[in-house]
Amino acid sequence: MDRSWISNSKPGDPQYEAGIRDFVNFAVKNAGDRSRLPCPCFKCHNFLYRRIDEILGHLRKNAFDRTYTRWIWHGENYERTRTSDSGNDVHDVHEGPDVNDIPNANEGDRLGDMIRAAQDKFAENPATFEGVLKDSKTPLYPGCSKYTRLSSILRLYNVKAGHGLTDQCFDEVLEVFKDMLPDDNVFASGAYEAKKILISMGLPYEKIHACPNDCILYRNERESLKNCPVCNASRYKEKEGVSAKVLWYFPIVPKFKHLFLNADDA
Repeated sequence: MDRSWISNSKPGDPQYEAGIRDFVNFAVKNAGDRSRLPCPCFKCHNFLYRRIDEILGHLRKNAFDRTYTRWIWHGENYERTRTSDSGNDVHDVHEGPDVNDIPNANEGDRLGDMIRAAQDKFAENPATFEGVLKDSKTPLYPGCSKYTRLSSILRLYNVKAGHGLTDQCFDEVLEVFKDMLPDDNVFASGAYEAKKILISMGLPYEKIHACPNDCILYRNERESLKNCPVCNASRYKEKEGVSAKVLWYFPIVPKFKHLFLNADDA
């Protein structure tokens, strides 16, 4: 299918109109849930799910995301195939774990597509990618077919982000959850290990200074304070500039949220 219109045309052009209609027809035919699909317009970037008519409206108003040339969020197999558009044969060469072996990749959770999409990002760091790939394929414990090491962390992370759990609370939840599992489980040993796995997946995060007694976060109107207004504890250690406590904040990511929503709720 000719996709040159994505970069060579703009809303209002006949070529662009024909292209977005080809895209919508492709998505309706190949996507699993056809009632609401990720919107690939320049503003939504496949983060927000919309009805087909809404997607068409957005594409006509906001333009198609020019970076979205492989439609993996709309049913396309990630593997590159021969393309008549370029006249060149394009093949993926990947030594090591097979991305097609990811458990449950075709059962609606989109985890397989996420891992495939991450492959390009880690082209210069294949060891990190293979670590993510391994976590996505390793059962949470021997005999577990529903969750892998990676999917279990993502699932609980979305609960944390969705309900605003503190880092301390989340750490305790992870510890209790791990203790409930069989002894030979591979679940993250705590929040710190879970964070490292999330970062390796490419989740955006920011480090925020916090009161060492967990009273407040130094952000928004409190960003310039040097002492906690609740307990008066210093924001810094003895040497100013070194925060007494730093939290890693991961904003909830719509793509990950939709991994675990029912189709009726998406």
